[in-house]
Amino acid sequence: MLFFTNILVLLELNSPGHKTASLYETFTPEEAKKLWDKFEFVFTPQHGMNMTEIELNVLNSQCLNRRIDNIETIKEETKAWQDHRNNKNTKINWRFTTSDSRIKLKKLYPAINT
Repeated sequence: MLFFTNILVLLELNSPGHKTASLYETFTPEEAKKLWDKFEFVFTPQHGMNMTEIELNVLNSQCLNRRIDNIETIKEETKAWQDHRNNKNTKINWRFTTSDSRIKLKKLYPAINT
């Protein structure tokens, strides 16, 4: 489900890397605290980000690949797209075999002349 809130969710890979110092250097302590409280940090492993990137690319190519004039249309169409994907139980195919890698990463494999 797609939600719109006053909280900004930031996805970070692996361990926490954010620092509050930059906010306190730029704003007054009260303003910095107020801003900091609007952030929610979510730490995800690399493979989680890969899945997210794949899904966002699919969303972009299937749903958002044109100019859309207003946010309401984006919300409606994104929700419809998401419901359709969920109803189909769409999954990501993670198989990447050795033969696939030899084709995809051909330039990384040494050529052996016999």
